[in-house]
Amino acid sequence: MSELNPLNDLEAPVVFEEAIAANGMKIAFATLNVPKALNALNLEMIRLLAPQLKAWEQQEDIALVVLKGSGEKAFCAGGDVVSLYKAMVSGDEAGYIETFFSEEYALDYHIHCYEKPILLWGNGIIMGGGLGLMAGASHRVVTETSRIAMPEITIGLYPDVGGSYFLNKMPAGAGLFLGLTGASINAGDAKFVGLADYFVDAQRFNELVSTLLETNFGKTVALNHEKLSSVLQKLDNASAAAPKSAVKSLAVELEKLQSLNSIDAQVEFISSLDSTENKWLSKAQASLKHGSPLSAVVISEQIKRTKGLSLKACFLQELSMSVTCGKFGEFQEGVRALLIDKDNSPNWRFKNINDVDLSVVEQFFQDRWADGNHPLASL
Repeated sequence: MSELNPLNDLEAPVVFEEAIAANGMKIAFATLNVPKALNALNLEMIRLLAPQLKAWEQQEDIALVVLKGSGEKAFCAGGDVVSLYKAMVSGDEAGYIETFFSEEYALDYHIHCYEKPILLWGNGIIMGGGLGLMAGASHRVVTETSRIAMPEITIGLYPDVGGSYFLNKMPAGAGLFLGLTGASINAGDAKFVGLADYFVDAQRFNELVSTLLETNFGKTVALNHEKLSSVLQKLDNASAAAPKSAVKSLAVELEKLQSLNSIDAQVEFISSLDSTENKWLSKAQASLKHGSPLSAVVISEQIKRTKGLSLKACFLQELSMSVTCGKFGEFQEGVRALLIDKDNSPNWRFKNINDVDLSVVEQFFQDRWADGNHPLASL
């Protein structure tokens, strides 16, 4: 195997490396490197990743980028919501939250639009902000340890980082179900709902890297995409079968969920599904029951209102929603209960979905930058 050449400090929160492949082209590696925090994405990491990805995109001898996480437990367990909580407590929520989400969404959008191949090694936990990085990659690989979720309802938020776009691209009802329940899904589920392209045994990562470095990549981007696809498909074929999809087993029920227009009917339908011998479904139902009622209503509206919107339009809408979340207080309370005090007893402002003030919900969908100075206008 060709030796990886580090471009920055190996102790940095994101480590960048390059290795020379068979014919002189290079493979670039970006490794999220905060394993003790399950590689949770903070602003410093975003500000390291964004310019380096741009540089590699413009560098002629870079054939593709591999994006992975340090350690075996997680690719990325989400965004750094603790720093967002501290900003909300200090009263600086508007400035910091707008900055954090603006830069995070710009990074996610760039990955979606990246010209060169991005291979995302989705091993271990992938949640929230981690899924924002994963969703737009051209070649998304999951393993037997992959555990993927958008559990924002548990902290008074909603599925952001492009969730408005990719949840609406899933099979009928699946995106709505996953958004409302925050259910954790496996590799088989990820392939079924369109969040992953290949299943490869986790132990084959070194084999993958060796094969990439033996491949004759060139300077034609389209051919490099094809060559990477070929490498990954062969490894997929040689790997064990992906775990069965729990989401796929509910396909008929989820089609019925898709036909329900009101949040009351949606919640009632999910709660009434028979989970007697289905621990996964039972846990999903419990997350919906104990999550933020305001988030549930917002998520239901989010899925409806963003259906058919462009990727850019979805990110613009989400930034307005996220800044509103920071101001309203439910997000702050959810993070406090789950991650700060860890009492798991959030005092939600609205106790159930019928208490939710619809005029409050409308605030989440208003354009906060009607003057045309939207921070993401240049996407």
